[in-house]
Amino acid sequence: MATIFFDLDGTLIDSAVGITRCVAHALEQMGEPVPPQAQLRRWIGPPLRDSFGPLLADDARIEEAVQHYRDRFETHGWAEHEIYEGIGEVVLALSGAGHRLAVVTAKNEPHARKIIAHLPFGHAFEEIIGATPCGRLSHKPELIGEAFARLGPPAGDTWMIGDRHMDIDGARHHGIGSVGVLWGFGGEEELRAAGATHLASRPDDLRGLFAL
Repeated sequence: MATIFFDLDGTLIDSAVGITRCVAHALEQMGEPVPPQAQLRRWIGPPLRDSFGPLLADDARIEEAVQHYRDRFETHGWAEHEIYEGIGEVVLALSGAGHRLAVVTAKNEPHARKIIAHLPFGHAFEEIIGATPCGRLSHKPELIGEAFARLGPPAGDTWMIGDRHMDIDGARHHGIGSVGVLWGFGGEEELRAAGATHLASRPDDLRGLFAL
């Protein structure tokens, strides 16, 4: 059996609406112009501080923007998402086959837990690992390391499934396998360049990869 880490945004849920609206809200509160939607989508995946940093270039203003983002996410943004068709059935099948599942996301862990608790297949995940509000844990290598610390040594193969190069980079850092999913926000070129072990065009492709 395998231990399988799932990214959240762009892998389990299409969260573009919630994230981009919260980014726009934060920038408006900071008196900054709001970029076009295509540019706002670049905030999906990386840690918030990494995305706000180049624009605001001041630690205090970055922290203020992060707080504005989180304030709106807590009240509205967490629920502004759609579940990708077919992913819930695959998650439940993997769990039912005996694989150990966890969510490993750069999203703030309290927010990630709130989202997972409301997913109809959320109970299939043994653990949810997310970023710390202070930013101590925020990048995928650190988050995957935290997942190992919480779950203990893996009993079999370990995999990271995600839609962005950060997921693949984190897997490579720890020497584990990776699956880049093409229904999210990264795209095939990005995932191939990052060195994904496998690519999946649709959730059902994961069944074959994990012998369901």
